[in-house]
Amino acid sequence: MSRNRHAWVMPVSVLLALVFGLLPLTQALQPYRPYWLALVVAYWVIEDPDHRGLGFAFVVGLVGDLSFGGLLGEQALRLVVMAYILQRFRARLRFFPMSQQALAIGGLLLNDRILVAVLHGALQLPPAPRAIWFAPLIGMLLWAPLNLLLNAARQGGWRRR
Repeated sequence: MSRNRHAWVMPVSVLLALVFGLLPLTQALQPYRPYWLALVVAYWVIEDPDHRGLGFAFVVGLVGDLSFGGLLGEQALRLVVMAYILQRFRARLRFFPMSQQALAIGGLLLNDRILVAVLHGALQLPPAPRAIWFAPLIGMLLWAPLNLLLNAARQGGWRRR
């Protein structure tokens, strides 16, 4: 019963991740933008593995590709790779302390940046600025607050007194 009451949290979290990814930033700050979709997909793959998996990551990635106007399928591939790794190690990762979870998420986000560099190199696209390597660090720092916020929204924790 409580799952149905809070079913709105997942679509709203994905929508907000898309909006945060589309917010305009100055050219200097653009490379530092965290990969919001990856953070939200990581949360849902860890917390709701029975309903959120590779298909969920693929669909969210395609929506991200269409929203951001990049290479079609790039974000879908990136999110599916991340979701696969998360599913593989979910049982261990779920019970890590928040600081170790953040380090693991940072490693996954770094893996995502490596995948982007390989894809862009293989397709002979211009290389991204060097500052994009700081974005996984920012995502790692955002993991704990995002996780706590989504847990509170999913479980209705802000209403308890």
